[in-house]
Order: sequence, then structure tokens, then C-alpha cells
Amino acid sequence: MKSLQGKVALVTGASRGIGAEIALALARVGAKVVVNYVQNQSAADNVCAEILKHHGECIAVQANVSDPAAVKMLFAQSISHFGSIDLLINNAGILLFKEITNIQDDEFDRIIDINFKSVFYALREASTKISDNGRVVTISSTVTRMMLPKYGAYAATKAAVEQLTRTFAREMGTRGITANIVSPGPVDTELFRVGKTIQDIERMSAMAALGRLGKVDDIAQVVLFLVSDEARWINGQNIAINGGII
Repeated sequence: MKSLQGKVALVTGASRGIGAEIALALARVGAKVVVNYVQNQSAADNVCAEILKHHGECIAVQANVSDPAAVKMLFAQSISHFGSIDLLINNAGILLFKEITNIQDDEFDRIIDINFKSVFYALREASTKISDNGRVVTISSTVTRMMLPKYGAYAATKAAVEQLTRTFAREMGTRGITANIVSPGPVDTELFRVGKTIQDIERMSAMAALGRLGKVDDIAQVVLFLVSDEARWINGQNIAINGGII
């Protein structure tokens, strides 16, 4: 894979899990990285410290991406520091693992705000701020293709951001900008384990043809490819990364 030297990548929700691994992977091939976080400054600083240790460039920026004013600030601060944004990874999100009948109004509002509105605000800002020939990748989920109990609200938000991203790809194409989606299956992260029993986790591990949970690097490597020049003709697509679940 060619270097991303000189490119600036903004990764939302990058302090832990998949987002952190994506940030590290981008830095390893030369990208300057903006690590966005909302609460855990220590974890975000650790990601940047790892990047800096290997002579990369990184800043951590606190912003609640479900707030449109905060998203504007995030883009402005990123551009002020690095001069541009070339790559946007929409990764921030939460999981609600609950049957529809038991979901409270405030829980539903929160997952809509964080999983859906955040991507809308980021894409809207990117439409005028991302560089020509830029790359956008939105993290969705394989659950949009399944009928898994307790994933209804979560799957709905992910299906919505898939459609937003595909439309964005069409609208931005004349500027050479691509926008794609990756849909991981179960990945062994802190977020994935929320609300699940050991039996839940074992059952979901067994669903993959490869017989295991995904690892964060499994996802990061596909994102790395999609933002590279080798993927310049891939646009508006949704790539499942799930070990053969579906």
C-alpha cells in the first residue's frame, strides 16, 4: 500500500476500540491524525502518544459530535492545526442492546443523536471542508443485514448512516471524493461486550464461519485500504467485515 504521507485524517470516536486502531493504522502509513474524543482524554492522549512515539503527527480534540456546533469546531481546529482534512472516518457511536419494548424515550433519543446525527453533522461539514479527492469511511454494522433481537434501535441508526453515506458519495463525486461504508460483524471491544453475557458472546463468536470474534485490526486494515489510492474506484459501497456471518 502506498504511503498516506501528507494526508490529514480525522477519526471520530478514536480514543478506544476500533477508532483507536484506525487512528494508529493511518499514522503508521504516514497520515497526520486528529483523534476525536468526547470524555476520555486520557485514552485519547495515549493514542496520540503512541503515534508520536513512532514519529507521527497527532492531536487529540475533544468534541461531542452529536452537537453541530462542536462538529464545526472540530473541523475548524483540525484545519487550523494541520491545514486541511483529507480523510474522514465516521466511527463515533454507542451500542444499545435492548429489546424494543424496553427502550425508553431518552435511550432512543441518545442513540439517534450519537450514532445518526453525528454522522449527518460530520458529512455536512465535510461537504465544504474536506479536500478534493478526499476519502470518507463510515463505520456501520453487519446487524443491518440481520434480524437480531435487542439490536433494533442500534441497527436502525446504522442503516440510516449507510444511506447518508451513499448519498454523500453521489453528491461529492464530481470533486473526486469517495465515500464508503464498512460493516463489521461482532468485534471484541469494550463497546461490544456491554450488556452481554458470556453465553451471548460465545454464541455470536460461533456465528462466523471463521469461528471467532473480529479484532480491531481486522477492521482497521480494510479502512486503510479504502482511503488509499488503490481504492480510488470504489465509491458508495458497503463492505461487510464479519468472518462469514452472512
